Amino acid sequence: MTNEKIRFAQRLIEAMQAQGYDPEPAILEREFNLRYFGKPMTLQGVRKWLIGTSIPSTDKIMTLAKWLKIPPDELTFGKEIKMEIEEANQHWQHEIGFNEREIFEAFINLPTPQKKIVREVIVAFAKAYTTHQK
Repeated sequence: MTNEKIRFAQRLIEAMQAQGYDPEPAILEREFNLRYFGKPMTLQGVRKWLIGTSIPSTDKIMTLAKWLKIPPDELTFGKEIKMEIEEANQHWQHEIGFNEREIFEAFINLPTPQKKIVREVIVAFAKAYTTHQK
């Protein structure tokens, strides 16, 4: 069992409990199949979700998320990844000023061969700077 599957199972159990459901395979099977319009899940299949031996496909995640009133990305990956992404975005927003934004816009509008050259120049400067700092 991978940690990712176990963490998914924990989030699924917590989401079920938050909505007032006991995290039992029979309950999950019944409630899921009432809402899912594909091939019904078996008791054994949903049990694997609850014990952390498998993770449902995206369409099944969407059904679970709607039923349990939880964002699908939160059910799949947890809140931590969302916070890490938001922190990274805030860092970019804080560190990049108007001049840098102009440069990035100009870079985006360059043809692919010129973008490659600019990337190589930036990487060369970064390596030289890193080497010089040591």
